[in-house]
Amino acid sequence: MKAVSIFKEILLFVILVLLQVLLLNRIAVFGLAVPILYIYFLIKLPYGRNRFYVIVSGFLLGIVIDIFLNTPGMNAAATTITATLRSMVLNLFYPKNEYEDLVPGIHTSTAAFVKFTVMMVLLHQTLLFFIEAFTLFNLTSTLIRIGSSSILTIVLILALDSLSIRREKSG
Repeated sequence: MKAVSIFKEILLFVILVLLQVLLLNRIAVFGLAVPILYIYFLIKLPYGRNRFYVIVSGFLLGIVIDIFLNTPGMNAAATTITATLRSMVLNLFYPKNEYEDLVPGIHTSTAAFVKFTVMMVLLHQTLLFFIEAFTLFNLTSTLIRIGSSSILTIVLILALDSLSIRREKSG
């Protein structure tokens, strides 16, 4: 792993945590949709990143969010499970072992990145909201929250990735 790559990942981690805690968690569109942007960190990790590193990073990301939001273990559990399944989901949409340093993004393959993002966000949101609800009693409400939050999160992730590509090309 290159030091520059690790530094960028740490910077992305800190920025996403701060955005989530200070801004995004205060947004609830129609009282239902909450953008969960910190999952973008797991999406942007390089293809060939060590599985243990990804899982530990996912756990740390979730536990830091839990500490700030006072949600005991909910985000850590959802993010760790999502991080564990990341390589399997990644292999569905990107060629297996073709690129070790590939960082998923709109510039690598738009269709693959959108599909990968949708799958990761849906997986994470489903886990998070079912852990939060911890019941199937209000299933319709939970499904609406999953759907609306997922759509909002996916739109934000695609917009953020598009902006980062423009900045790189113009720089």
